[in-house]
Amino acid sequence: MSSSIQSSSEASLWATYEAALNGPSEGNPFVDVTLSAVFTQGDKQIKTTGFYDGDGVYRIRFLPETTGEWSFVTRSNADALDGVQGKLDVAPAKAHHHGPVRPANTFHYRHADGTRHVSMGTTAYAWTHQGGALEEQTLASLAKSPFNKIRMCVFPKHYRYNQNEPELYPYEMLSKGRSDWPGKPFEGWSFDFERFNPAFFQHLEQRINDLAAIGVEADLIVLHPYDRWGFSRMTPAQDDLYLRYLVARLSAFPNVWWSMANEYDFMASKSLDDWNRMIEVVSNSDPFDHLLSIHNGFAPFDYNHPKITHVSIQRQDTSRALEWRLAHGKPISDDECSYEGDIAEDWGNISGSEMVHRFWLGMVSGGYMTHGETYYNDSETLWWSKGGKLTGESPARIAFLKRIVEDGPDEGLDPLPHTGRYRIMAAGGLDLVKLPDLIAPMPGEEDWVPARIFYATAGQPHRYYLSYFGGNQPRELNVAVPPNEHYSAELIDTWEMTQTPLADSVKRGDVLHFAPKPYQAVLLKRIDA
Repeated sequence: MSSSIQSSSEASLWATYEAALNGPSEGNPFVDVTLSAVFTQGDKQIKTTGFYDGDGVYRIRFLPETTGEWSFVTRSNADALDGVQGKLDVAPAKAHHHGPVRPANTFHYRHADGTRHVSMGTTAYAWTHQGGALEEQTLASLAKSPFNKIRMCVFPKHYRYNQNEPELYPYEMLSKGRSDWPGKPFEGWSFDFERFNPAFFQHLEQRINDLAAIGVEADLIVLHPYDRWGFSRMTPAQDDLYLRYLVARLSAFPNVWWSMANEYDFMASKSLDDWNRMIEVVSNSDPFDHLLSIHNGFAPFDYNHPKITHVSIQRQDTSRALEWRLAHGKPISDDECSYEGDIAEDWGNISGSEMVHRFWLGMVSGGYMTHGETYYNDSETLWWSKGGKLTGESPARIAFLKRIVEDGPDEGLDPLPHTGRYRIMAAGGLDLVKLPDLIAPMPGEEDWVPARIFYATAGQPHRYYLSYFGGNQPRELNVAVPPNEHYSAELIDTWEMTQTPLADSVKRGDVLHFAPKPYQAVLLKRIDA
């Protein structure tokens, strides 16, 4: 059967295109009916998977990557959906539409159109499960914040400070259980894991679109262990059905990242073979190459997996970003370096100044950081769990850091190695290090010199050097730029958010003097290039 349709959705570059079709509703369309579409432009073809959206409505979605005319034709085991043809004329991208974020320059991120993405994340795991008023407040807070990525769960979450029932469930409910933790966590709950609740996913889609409108990426946590309903205990077949349905619905959204799990290693019912299988399912089902990773609790995943695009790790020592870059050759996101707050758990009560320090140290070590906030309040509306308002001291300072990084080299900040290759000297048997040219030695130390500690420094060789002192408080700094180059120098106070000129022009061997204070940085920018 062949027919043609006209979609009501406007087609433009990097905007989700959708066509709705009417088809069978009897039986279980989520399982019984297959639907796909092939979009064609010249010799380019992209195959997408359609999905059932309830009430006899099926949808196919597409994310145009080039302008001009595209055509499509559907394939289905249902006659009413098979052989449907359509055309779309893709207009240039609208303002602020830049396409999906993808790896760039090995360790950084760019949108599909080449626009740089300086990832500054935050976490509000269950914000889309809180109802209209609180969800709108979360969006308003995000819009005023420096954060352009939010880690968020698809499924509802059960944990301390997050025990309210969601308004919507992802599956058709068969029986309702208990929500209080003293009972058995899965007692009484029963769902048909082969029948999705379209209203749940429609709501999620609305919130993802709301995030896109304010320039925020949705880092979607696909599975997690904090569950009283049974979503973490589905069978492999049920997991795969869910993953394919989720990707069919959301892969055409430009601001989606796939996070296979939050703390995957806390999910005892899943093996490493399960995770590897599910990574393949998501990656192979997504025709638009969204970012994909998996987040750990204790044991890091094998981030060298070819389908994993970036490292999403939980570690408090953000300086290890350099180590992870060397180990994996991919962008690094330390997505849980603890939370600014005051709750009892040690991961949820670091100070704002410590959060800012971890951001700076991680950035100059070559990574990207994710913030979280866990200040207690009487309503138990903690940002990390439910969203709402940001009340901590770190977001303003993170915004300051973000502006500095965005004003820096377009290629991004790369850590400048502190050491080169080692050799053993006969005299004394000491390990000595040859410094590479991009961290030039002091005069008289151009060859082999004793290994020394340098402040964490990032930038681009011969152009830009950002050195962060952390908890150290030097009163002077020897300028160690390459020979015959001149730089301007400024002192950065990361907490007071000030940038103070130190010198209009310095060269190798000069000494900068300033008041000693922790958490400062010095920025050197080439002026004679």
